[in-house]
Amino acid sequence: MAFGRSSRSRRPVEPVTLKILVAGGFGVGKTTMVGAVSEIRPLRTEERLTEAGRPVDDLAGVEAKTTTTVAMDFGRITLREDLVLYLFGTPGQDRFWFLWDELAQGALGAVVLADTRRLEDSFAAVDYFERREIPFAVAVNCFEGADRFPTETVRAALDLDPEVPLLLCDARDRSSVRDVLVAVVEHALARVDALREPATT
Repeated sequence: MAFGRSSRSRRPVEPVTLKILVAGGFGVGKTTMVGAVSEIRPLRTEERLTEAGRPVDDLAGVEAKTTTTVAMDFGRITLREDLVLYLFGTPGQDRFWFLWDELAQGALGAVVLADTRRLEDSFAAVDYFERREIPFAVAVNCFEGADRFPTETVRAALDLDPEVPLLLCDARDRSSVRDVLVAVVEHALARVDALREPATT
């Protein structure tokens, strides 16, 4: 009986909300990743690619792509009863990078989504978060037909610090994306805890 009374009087949990960015090169799967894991209908700002944009949009390796994110993608996932993530997908093309600073405000951490066929497209995102000291993890989106490389090979190619999480994932798969997000949150919170620790003399 006591258990029943306790259950009825239990207050609803007020969840902590955290902001996570999903970044990476053009056509790497950011919109797909946000959509795969979001528990709400994701907000998308996709527009059709046009001939006018062809001189400035590098379609090498993604020739079949017909749309592009022009502002952001937005989704939400509840990791635990007391923890909700708001996901903001950044646009991939160089001409929309001016939006990144605004999207990055208040972010706990970020995912850099990478494609081993165009790994150099990840350099700008890695550099962006390193320079701004925003904790991030790299998630290699395992496209069908793409060569698979050991994680240490990818880590060396991206010149990542040893503490940066590096995972293989399928951006279409909810559980795979969730694992990436958990890794980002754990990494970012560990960084926050380390900064709070008093310096030892």
